[in-house]
Amino acid sequence: MGKLIVNRLDYARIKKCIKDAKQFKSITATEAAKLVNELDSAKIVEPKAIPADVVTMNSIVKLSFLNTNKKIQFQIVYPDKAEIKENKISIFSPIATALIGYKVNDEIEWIVPAGLTKIKIDKIIYQPEAAGDYDI
Repeated sequence: MGKLIVNRLDYARIKKCIKDAKQFKSITATEAAKLVNELDSAKIVEPKAIPADVVTMNSIVKLSFLNTNKKIQFQIVYPDKAEIKENKISIFSPIATALIGYKVNDEIEWIVPAGLTKIKIDKIIYQPEAAGDYDI
């Protein structure tokens, strides 16, 4: 597995969301630290340079939990756009934090509320950058 890749706009917007959430105490220090660590370890590129198989903000992702063979699909969104009934998951959720910057077929071990799990990214249904939507 290579280095995480994050586009410059997502990086700046997520960092601002973390700063705002910390100010309003809507993210725990632990969650913020995990997300900041992920972002700071990533290779930052221009939106047009993001490969089509990388999970970015607003991507619709299909994945499998390898421990249970459960499959799910959702969109990773900014906190103000999260809507569980529409399968829109906040970047602040552990699962979204785990996926951002990874590629199709990557397997990620991550601690979610239920404990350690292994997730495989099966497919990206929609990625804004691949669709030419660079400003959302």
